[in-house]
Amino acid sequence: MKEPSRTALATAYARAYHQVADSPRILDDPFAVRLIGSSGEALSRAAEDGRLPVAATDRRRRLFFAARARFAEDRVAAAAARGVGQVVVLGAGLDTFGYRNTNPGLHVFEVDHPATQEWKRERLAEAEIDVPATTTLVPVDFETDDLAESLASAGFRRDAAAVFVWLGVVYYLTPEAARSTLEYVAGQTPSTEVILDYLEPATDDAQRARMQARAERVAAVGEPWFNFYDRDDLGALLRDLRFHDVEDLSAAELIGTYTGRTTEATSPSRILWARG
Repeated sequence: MKEPSRTALATAYARAYHQVADSPRILDDPFAVRLIGSSGEALSRAAEDGRLPVAATDRRRRLFFAARARFAEDRVAAAAARGVGQVVVLGAGLDTFGYRNTNPGLHVFEVDHPATQEWKRERLAEAEIDVPATTTLVPVDFETDDLAESLASAGFRRDAAAVFVWLGVVYYLTPEAARSTLEYVAGQTPSTEVILDYLEPATDDAQRARMQARAERVAAVGEPWFNFYDRDDLGALLRDLRFHDVEDLSAAELIGTYTGRTTEATSPSRILWARG
């Protein structure tokens, strides 16, 4: 059996454990636990025994993962209500939006590394989760494959409105690969929307130490970070690519949007939405 990226699997565990550990939930995902081949009881036992990934047991990070998915799905729903008929999920991992999508007329294109998608297909089959006709899995290696050709072959329309959801990916790409993808997104006709999360450089010693520890963990499983964005620099890049109406939130602001609680902004993670 092919294995997915380790970070994609950790994120999937975080979404699944969110369904068990947090109330009220930020993201209601009835497929999350089934897709990782577990149960609520088993996840709780694994958490007690220290067998879950840090991404799942670290409450703040778990809530960020749930909130960024909810943020994206809310924006997609708003776009679908305006008649947008395509959403491209870049680096979909084990995301389940395409199997929960209730927006009429919306087609979901899931883009990810071929090995991760092969593993996901096996997990979907074992979990008895059907792939609807409105969801297409598109295998792409962001560093070597041509995204435009792959999407076109899958039926994506370059001349129709679309939303691009790009979560948990940008910091694993080189700056050149990230910019190339943003240029492709910006070239959509008519206008398009993009939702992405990114990491800012550390601002103090404590944050720098936490980021270094996380960077070492992901590098150890072969998925090192390559890319950090200063908020102003990323904003300038988006303006250069003719994006506007940018909404950029810190992790604390994002979580607070859905929980109604404010937390200390210690995370370098941010999420943004922009329209091109």
